[in-house]
Amino acid sequence: MQENFSRSAGILMPVSSLPSPYGIGTFGKSAYEFVDNLVMARQKYWQVLPLGPTSYGDSPYASFSAFAGNPYFIDLDMLIEEELLTREYVESFRWNMEEQYVDYGMMYNSRFTVLKEAYHNSKHLGTEEYQDFLEENEFWLDGYCLYCACKKKFNYMAWQSWDDDIKFRKEKALQLYKEELAEEIDYYRFIQFMFYKQWNKLKEYANEKGIEIIGDIPIYVAMDSADVWQNPEVFQLDEDLEPKKVAGVPPDAFSETGQRWGNPLYDWDKIKKDDFSWWRKRMEHSANLYDVIRIDHFIGTVKYYAIPAEDNDARNGKWCKGPGMDLIKAIDESINGKSIIAEDLGVKMPEVVEVLEKSGYPGMKVLEFAFDGDRKNDHLPYNWIPNVVAYGGTHDNDTLVGYFSGMQHWELGYIREYMECRNGSIEDLVDKVFKTAYESVANLVIFQMQDVLKVGHIGRMNLPSSMGTNWRWRMLNGQFSHDKIERLRYLCDIYGR
Repeated sequence: MQENFSRSAGILMPVSSLPSPYGIGTFGKSAYEFVDNLVMARQKYWQVLPLGPTSYGDSPYASFSAFAGNPYFIDLDMLIEEELLTREYVESFRWNMEEQYVDYGMMYNSRFTVLKEAYHNSKHLGTEEYQDFLEENEFWLDGYCLYCACKKKFNYMAWQSWDDDIKFRKEKALQLYKEELAEEIDYYRFIQFMFYKQWNKLKEYANEKGIEIIGDIPIYVAMDSADVWQNPEVFQLDEDLEPKKVAGVPPDAFSETGQRWGNPLYDWDKIKKDDFSWWRKRMEHSANLYDVIRIDHFIGTVKYYAIPAEDNDARNGKWCKGPGMDLIKAIDESINGKSIIAEDLGVKMPEVVEVLEKSGYPGMKVLEFAFDGDRKNDHLPYNWIPNVVAYGGTHDNDTLVGYFSGMQHWELGYIREYMECRNGSIEDLVDKVFKTAYESVANLVIFQMQDVLKVGHIGRMNLPSSMGTNWRWRMLNGQFSHDKIERLRYLCDIYGR
């Protein structure tokens, strides 16, 4: 059973949201400054969103790979220092229209061209460091890089639309494409090498300063991913490699038709017979990447919602039994003593509660959910137990300022009474939310950076079931100011975190 977290606090801050001159946050100077600021603020944890390469829609939860890293996070200044690029060359590209938002279209058109230039100037091929990287990541790297090269060859279509010989991974076709696309494959290897080189250096710096990294992993993978293409036997696919059923959640108070996410479902019977081999590799890899792993949609390990693939919404789905403790045992054996946070939000099920108790994994409480319903609401702080991770809101919620600003006066009544902030401003109310969480019994308290800065609706990271404006918010240089740092430091001191 996992040990509880010590009494502590942390910040949820996506890497993409860090300041940088190149349109998106990276593993460069601002990331190191952010770690230093966390230390000064007496925080112990930095939670990041998934670090994988993003596809159409820009969501880190719909990645081309459960193992690869996002090329956008490679810091260009570091490549300039290594003399792989010149500053004049990098600055000849346009990176963003507004400093406060990521422009993914502009990023896509510039970043890969610049990284290709760095690749051509690199002398990485013969180095011991590069050879070690290839060996350590052999189980996923070449398959992913071949997938990327083929995707480019087929005009970025999903792999199900490729020619049948490579779609079905015929041995002769695999060999043919590896030879034809050899240089492109090596370019994608170089990208992953640089990503991991920079990330490992940043993580090592954070750990030396006493900051642990919480990584977020989605339970499901995208249908158009190297994972499904390489390992079709792990998923519920038909003979044409199309999903039989897909993931989602049933209709509820938020949606009359439920949510059809479209991810392929795992074939748990086959996976169990293989002793959870793919999952073990995934969790071992995540444990090397992070200090703590938050499993998104943890409910799906115990019970999962299966929707017929041909349906357009989730109304005809059915709950099915997941692997439960068998998977938990495989996870625990794969993560080398690292800790897990279970994102157990959503439908409350006795089976999930039982698995959480047996595993020792802490679940989550969210203050933005605390004031719906009656006084028995699990998210109200007086109903918390020590072994929980408490959040003001998550990446799927509005910021606290945005959330409270959108409420009618009468809706705020109970919240103001609870927080003892009857006549204060919205910003005062946010301060009270921080105080309430920090003084609570929760072992670990995490707030979004946007809430530390008291940013309004514009800071919302994701509005589920929408596209076009998500995953874009960025912090400006100097916004995480001395007074904000001192406020967090004060709260940690007063409430023993």
